[in-house]
Parts: sequence; C-alpha cells; structure tokens
Amino acid sequence: MPVKVADRATAEHLTPPQRQAGTPPPRWRSRKAKGLAYAAPTAVFVTVFFLLPLLLVGQMSLSDWPLLGGDRGVNAPENYTDITDSTLFWPAIRFTLLYTVIVTVVLLALALLLALLVQESRPGAGFFRTVYFLPGALGLASASLLFWGLYSPTTGPLSRILERLGLVDDPVSFLGSPASALWSTVFLIVWKFAGFYMLILLVGLQRIPHEVYEAARMDGASRAQIFRSITLPLLRPSLALCLLLCVTGSLLAFDQFFILTKGGPDNSTVTVVQLIYREAFQRLNLGTAAALSILVLAALLLLNALQFRGLRRADES
Repeated sequence: MPVKVADRATAEHLTPPQRQAGTPPPRWRSRKAKGLAYAAPTAVFVTVFFLLPLLLVGQMSLSDWPLLGGDRGVNAPENYTDITDSTLFWPAIRFTLLYTVIVTVVLLALALLLALLVQESRPGAGFFRTVYFLPGALGLASASLLFWGLYSPTTGPLSRILERLGLVDDPVSFLGSPASALWSTVFLIVWKFAGFYMLILLVGLQRIPHEVYEAARMDGASRAQIFRSITLPLLRPSLALCLLLCVTGSLLAFDQFFILTKGGPDNSTVTVVQLIYREAFQRLNLGTAAALSILVLAALLLLNALQFRGLRRADES
C-alpha cells in the first residue's frame, strides 16, 4: 500500500523517542561519521607521538634500563630515590627556577612595552612590528650558535667593539663566569622571543574597544590610570597565555645552555633538562632519566593547574 504524502511528512518530523529504537536518522549518522573522520588523524597522532612514548617513559622509570642494555626488570622505586643522590640535582633546580623568574619578568615586561609602542596605526608601525618579530623566525639552536660566535672573546665582534670604544682593556668573556653566562643567555632569549610575545599582546591590545579609552579620557583619567585600570585588566587573557608559555619554556630550557655554556662554568648553568640528558646519554641510565622526566612533567602539570586556578579566581573577582 503506498504511503501518503502527509504520513511521510509526519514520519520525517517525529522526535527521536518516537522513531523506531536503534535506527538513528541518516543525517545524524552522517555527521557522526564526519566527526570521527576529522578527529581520527589527531587521535592517531596523539596516541603515537604522546601517549605511547609517555607509557614507555613510565615503564622505564620503574625499571633498571641502561641505554645499551635494554630492560633488565623492575627496580621501583630505586630510580626515583637515586635522583636526589646526584650532586647536581638541587643546584639544577635552583638555577632553573632562578632562570625562569628572570626570563619571565624581563621578557614579558619588554614584550608589553614593545606592544604598546607599535599599538597605534602610525607611519612605520608595520615596519617596526616586522623588525621586532623577525628574530622569532630563527630557530633556537641557530640563534644560540649565532650568539656563541658573537660572544667569543677571541673571534667574536662584541668584545672587539667594546675594546675599540675604550670600554674594556682586555677581551671580554661573556660566558666565563656564572653570572655573565646567565645574563648572556637571558639576553639571547629576550632578543629571540620578545617579538613573539609582543605579537600575542598586540592582538590583545587591539581587541580592547577604543570607546573605553575615549570614555576614560573624557572622565579625566591619566595615562597611568588608564593603563592600570583598563589596559592591564582587559589584557589579562593575553598576559596569561604569555605567562604560561614563558614559564613552561623556561623550565624546559636546554638548547641555549647546551650550545652556549655546556652547563658551565663549573656546572653553574645546568638546567633540569640538561640533567636528564646527562643521566641518559652520559651516565647511560635511562631509568633515572625517565624518572626525572616524570617528575618534571608532574611539576609542570601542577604549576599549570595552579596558574589556571589563580587566573580563574581573578576573573571571578
């Protein structure tokens, strides 16, 4: 018996409970298939390059696993207790935290200043935005090699320039002392990443409505009052993103110190990630290196959670 047009239209508009059980509408099945197709590449990538290596590192951290010998069986929790036996463990943590604080404060302050300078659309603003951002296009390893050559007391141009200006009498060893090595590395990182963080803050500044500034000026607010009461509060999401990226990147610092200082002088610039490298490829102990990696990952997750919680409370208040 043929189905009437009215009956067919009524059937098409039935709600899901009114349809026959176990037969979802064709559109729903099509959307689900498309969603799974879009998510599948990302799921495979995360599984292969994050979850499986993380599980392997977890297994290494609980096993006696030399670099050249393979898995020799579980020895938990020996790898975790052996971490503190290293004479470089606590100095590496202190230096990494000191470096993180210095880089975060200096880098974010300079990036905010640069963003404020190029915020307005004036002649030459685009040129300076490009110039400030250009160092960020250079790889960190390449930038470290470049500054290693610049800092060289024998062949580097910086020492020669200072001598010709009469500021120093002898060649300057920019990496020869713990303090100078630290600040020379900080200068490299600030030079490279200030433009990148400036771009993030510039986007946040341009999202602030001009009407808010105009209303504040009409009420007689000074520039300092506008910056403190309008710019900083409305720029909080961008500052939070920069803070998160800067802190995480600084705690995981490796390339710049490995190339510039090799952890010297006298192991004064050894970071936590360098300590992991030494345990794995110099002492040939993957188990202890994996245990230290797990602790670093846990510390980063805890720190990021505390940052998100603090920012959420600030937004609610």
